[in-house]
Amino acid sequence: MGWASWTTTGVFAGRGGVRTEEAGIVTGDLTVHTTWDGNHADVAVQYSGTSYWFTLAGSPVPCLSEPDSRHLHQAVVEAVRAGGGATVPQYHV
Repeated sequence: MGWASWTTTGVFAGRGGVRTEEAGIVTGDLTVHTTWDGNHADVAVQYSGTSYWFTLAGSPVPCLSEPDSRHLHQAVVEAVRAGGGATVPQYHV
């Protein structure tokens, strides 16, 4: 079983922000973090410079390889930048 994590800081959420499980819509300067455990990817965001993480709606998602988890993370970063109440995008390999 593998493990990996990806973090991208300074991601400004597009108009309409992103939807989280704990706080609803969050906006502004965010950090995006994806953790892959070999079977699933967990995706969270936080206001940059703070310590509390919010689960991005749609997380966790099935993800069976480390390269796929990296691609998923990048797709999430792009979705956050697009805004519109973004959730974890449907990512198929």
